[in-house]
Amino acid sequence: MSRSPDSPGHEAKYKLDEELHFKARCRRAKLFGVWAAEQMGMAGAKVDDYARSMVRLYVDQPRTDVVVRTVLSDLQPLNLSLTEHDVVSAFDRYLAVALEQRAEEFPWALDFDHVRAAISGQ
Repeated sequence: MSRSPDSPGHEAKYKLDEELHFKARCRRAKLFGVWAAEQMGMAGAKVDDYARSMVRLYVDQPRTDVVVRTVLSDLQPLNLSLTEHDVVSAFDRYLAVALEQRAEEFPWALDFDHVRAAISGQ
């Protein structure tokens, strides 16, 4: 039995999928921010602050190119041997890591229990 695309169950699943993807993209921004901060020689709280700033940037402007361009701009004055390709590759790699971490946190699909809760307003 398949659900109609406009059924409450389909809508709840779509909403959940979008929320989980958004969280994974924010986690990618954080992981990428940690990597970039470490490349810049930061340590401790500065790494955390920089990573959080990448998450805020992504939330404010949810486009991946904005985060990548910002990191490239921050790396440029340091004259590191990182290329744009290196930075973009790292950014792409961290999406896979974020999705894997999300899968570990939610190893099973949220079945019809989630749908029932969404329908009943719980």
